[in-house]
Amino acid sequence: MPAHPKTTEAQIVKAARRLIEREGRDGFSMNDVAESVGIRAPSLYGRFKDRASLLSAVELHLCAELTRKLSKLVIDDDPKATLTGQAHAIRRFARSNPNGYSLLFDIRSVPTEEGTLARAAAVAPLLPSLAALAGKDHAFAAARVLVPFVNGFIAMENANAFRLGGGLDAAFENGVSVILRGVTRSSKV
Repeated sequence: MPAHPKTTEAQIVKAARRLIEREGRDGFSMNDVAESVGIRAPSLYGRFKDRASLLSAVELHLCAELTRKLSKLVIDDDPKATLTGQAHAIRRFARSNPNGYSLLFDIRSVPTEEGTLARAAAVAPLLPSLAALAGKDHAFAAARVLVPFVNGFIAMENANAFRLGGGLDAAFENGVSVILRGVTRSSKV
């Protein structure tokens, strides 16, 4: 009878995620992950063929968590409040998981169909409210304006690039508000 595994794939992914947050994407090895869950590296390679596949699994885990958070913030009949709340939730998520969040946009990530679908699922909770503001045919284009602003702001904030002072919370709020007004207007032109 085969032995029961000492750890689950989910435990391995969570351990890798903790290491990513503590050490950064490149600051740990597969041996470090194996050690943190109490197994030997060969057992880890039995579940993940290489480091890239483990990082992909972490990305899927992060996308799923972000999707759940954004889905809970829908306010019926108030698309602007929904989107504002979702933008703030993305920022909070990135603050809580700065290295994991940056992993979602890392150019070194190996593109996979599963990863593309997970990213699409993470954006999906924004689309109904964007469709309400910009029109169904323009919702995805509106997402391509809002999401890069939010991500760019977060990337600059996480890199401590806002060095000229001023209130970052107010700047973020203003940026989201301006974009939402803009995509609303664009649908009425």
